[in-house]
Parts: sequence; structure tokens; C-alpha cells
Amino acid sequence: MRLPPPSVLLPSLLLLGSACIVEAPGGASEQERRAVTVTQVPPLSVKNGANLGGKVELVGATVQPGRLTPGEQAKVALYFKVLQPMEDDYLVFVHVEDADGRAERINVDHKPAGGMLPTSQWKPGETVKDEFVIYVPPGTPARTMNIWLGLWEPRTDSRLRIVNANAVRNDGKGRLLLGQVPVAQ
Repeated sequence: MRLPPPSVLLPSLLLLGSACIVEAPGGASEQERRAVTVTQVPPLSVKNGANLGGKVELVGATVQPGRLTPGEQAKVALYFKVLQPMEDDYLVFVHVEDADGRAERINVDHKPAGGMLPTSQWKPGETVKDEFVIYVPPGTPARTMNIWLGLWEPRTDSRLRIVNANAVRNDGKGRLLLGQVPVAQ
């Protein structure tokens, strides 16, 4: 699937970014909850196990296709196992960075589960599936892209701390390294 050229895409994204978003009262319906939670995690291309703040475990993820192609999209699915209730609504922050530092960072920050199930409504024991796409612009000089992520609370500008930082790849600043994905040249 190809995206429109940046000259069309950027103004559209800027327009969307300037809108005021007001959450609807109430919570997710049972149908919405079923749509974004899974009873069984599928085979994962990336296993993780990071414990975020003692509240959530990032079980792992899939990245399809497993190689990024400039000018095309890759679909990422994250699987979060809920350990404890969360009072705040976190965003999933995603930083896609050139492993060699030759290209600009791509930010893919978003509300988890397509915005249907805020983290304050996650229930212990359930596994929440979060899907998003990564788009690498044409002409990107990268050979490999690092996918960094975590949970971020924008009002306080704080990230959920990685409790088991010695057991998972991270940068010491609350960012998990989900993996390195090759870029087709």
C-alpha cells in the first residue's frame, strides 16, 4: 500500500494535529473491548517481556513485512498483557530511527488500540492488541531501522519505567528496543 506524496500527506497530518480532540464520556463497549483484546497471542516475530511500571508486560510484536521498503508501509502489532489497573491514559510512543544515524527519526505516537480502549480501562489479565503502521519515506538512506517504544503520559511528560531493564534491550531512558528491521535498498 502506497501513501500519498509528502507534499499531500504533511499538510493533511498538520491539519489533523491542530484539531481539538475531546474524549467521549463513558468507556469502551463490550464489542469494542472484544475487538482490541485477544485471548491467545499469535506466533510473534519479536518476543519481548518488558515490564512497564509493574502495570503492563509487552509480550511481543509482529512486524509485517519483516523488511521495510522506502515508500511503503509495514504493519506492527503489539501485545500488552495487563498486570495491574492504570489510573492514567498513556499513549504508545514509537520512535523509528536509522541504526546508523543517517535519517531523521519517524514518530508514530498514538492512542493504544486505535483509541477504542484507553489504558485507564485496561483490565488485569487481559491482553490488548495495538496495531499501527510504519511508513519509511522514499529515498531513506537507512539500511536498518530501530523501533523504540514505550508508554507515555503526555500531561506529565512521563514514561512508564522499565522495571526489568536488565532483562530487555533499552536505552536507559524508558525506551524499549523492539527490534532492528532491515530496509530494502
